[in-house]
Amino acid sequence: MTINCKDKLLNLDSPIVMGILNVTPDSFFDGGKYQYEKEILARATEIIDQGGTIIDIGGYSSRPGAKHISEQEELERVIPAIELILSKFPSALISVDTFRSKIARKSVEVGACMINDISAGEMDSNMFATIRELQVPYCIMHMKGTPQNMQKKPSYKNVTEEVLFFLAQKIELLHKLGVNDILVDPGFGFGKTTEHNYELLKNLSFFKNLNKAILVGVSRKSMIYKTLGISPQESLNGTTALHSFSLQNGGTLLRVHDVKEAMETITLFNKIS
Repeated sequence: MTINCKDKLLNLDSPIVMGILNVTPDSFFDGGKYQYEKEILARATEIIDQGGTIIDIGGYSSRPGAKHISEQEELERVIPAIELILSKFPSALISVDTFRSKIARKSVEVGACMINDISAGEMDSNMFATIRELQVPYCIMHMKGTPQNMQKKPSYKNVTEEVLFFLAQKIELLHKLGVNDILVDPGFGFGKTTEHNYELLKNLSFFKNLNKAILVGVSRKSMIYKTLGISPQESLNGTTALHSFSLQNGGTLLRVHDVKEAMETITLFNKIS
């Protein structure tokens, strides 16, 4: 299974790491940490040096209850960060975490090569058409509601079946539009209770039936630290444990805060797989 990023074919038959770079003041773990040029470049350097394949830049915090910001504010956060990183690392592969088609278009115009959409087109009716025009890899995630309301008593009859059906429908629509470089993300923590998250993780192997690369985003999330009664800062060991399970059950792309540890997990997994 391959995706085309900047005319570079990425083989996703073996797992890779996507390093998170949030240029936001309010993300749940690293909010405010990467808002200035020095810190942004240092983080990008760290991701690359530690073995990350893709840098995922986010300018809109999607933590539960996050403040809604304007399109212009998101642009002003994301575009300079892309340009800055590419000025030092011209061959860097940059994904942009956005649900807005205008941000997607502008990001690709300045050098991003992938769009990571938490809403799978649900929050911007122009997104699918934009991706068709841009022809870049597109990650679709399942989310019930919006970041502002998604954790207000989310309910499902069968969370795995409903998320699978949602993603399958989106894939069918995208294929009809001529979009084929698609990744899927079950959306851990997005409109799900802790029990829903673990049910999805337990059934992660079912998502292989979609025949798409599976992105796993569990890094330091509440499904870990609330279960263990600790803080996000203390959640690296739990993250590694869930990454190991994810790799064994079809996870292809680990979206992480801690690149070095995720790469070590993949290296050991590859020894026994």
